[in-house]
Amino acid sequence: MDNGKSQAMHIFSTLLALSALGGLGYLGYQNYQLTQKKIALEADLATTKQEYASTSQSLSNNIQTLQQLLLATQEDVQAKQAIVATMQAQVEAMSGTLGTLKKLANTNRELLKKYSRIYFLSENYIPPYTTRILDTYVNEPEKEKTIATEVWPFLQKLLDDANATTTDLRVASAYRSFETQNKLKTAYTVSYGSGANKFSADQGYSEHQLGTTVDFTTVKLKGNSATFEKTPAYAWLTENAYKYGFILSYPKKNAYYVFEPWHWRFVGKNLALKLHNENKNFYDLTQNEIDEYLVTIFD
Repeated sequence: MDNGKSQAMHIFSTLLALSALGGLGYLGYQNYQLTQKKIALEADLATTKQEYASTSQSLSNNIQTLQQLLLATQEDVQAKQAIVATMQAQVEAMSGTLGTLKKLANTNRELLKKYSRIYFLSENYIPPYTTRILDTYVNEPEKEKTIATEVWPFLQKLLDDANATTTDLRVASAYRSFETQNKLKTAYTVSYGSGANKFSADQGYSEHQLGTTVDFTTVKLKGNSATFEKTPAYAWLTENAYKYGFILSYPKKNAYYVFEPWHWRFVGKNLALKLHNENKNFYDLTQNEIDEYLVTIFD
């Protein structure tokens, strides 16, 4: 009985030992599996890190390349923008030049010529367009007076502003044709002989034929210009006419005719201002100096 129990205990111990050895074997196997997986994972991780580093470097290189391309593109764009800006400036300059040339081509070149025994206007010359001076501005309403249409707004403004200061100012004469000037000079020659040359231009040399010149008077003088110099109207013109583009053609001691305080010619505000500021006479300038103002005569 004791031998059987002892044998049973021995078998149990043996089984228990075998079971323990089996468990240890299983645990060892599992540990081996885990170790292999860890090694595999570490290898994968190392590979992944290497691939990441390689990819990161490649991306960095690509970014650097793109930045260089972008910089080069920006520089190219800036260079082309500079070229475009230069071309635009050239186009604008050309447009301005073309505009000036077109304006000059459409402006009557005779308007600033130095007549008075220097340049000659043919008998066929007449202003392209003339406007009748309103009766309220002339001393003899029954006699029609005309002026070049482009000049009329400047003359009207001058007369309105003068009259607004209670200055008695009227137009005695304006545009005169070649034929009219011829008749007038002939009449003066009959009355004054060769002395007429001191105060009256021959036909073709009169500024009046341009249609830009007027003789002023006052209501009180009734066209008699002999004492016009002593009137408030002449004083006002001396101080203000240049503001409207008008200049005194024949001041005292000029080389062409006697002093004519009533005779005023439109030359444009810019040239009139220059003459006023420099205290010069129209006929003191060279024709080339005068011609520079032709393009702005009606500005």
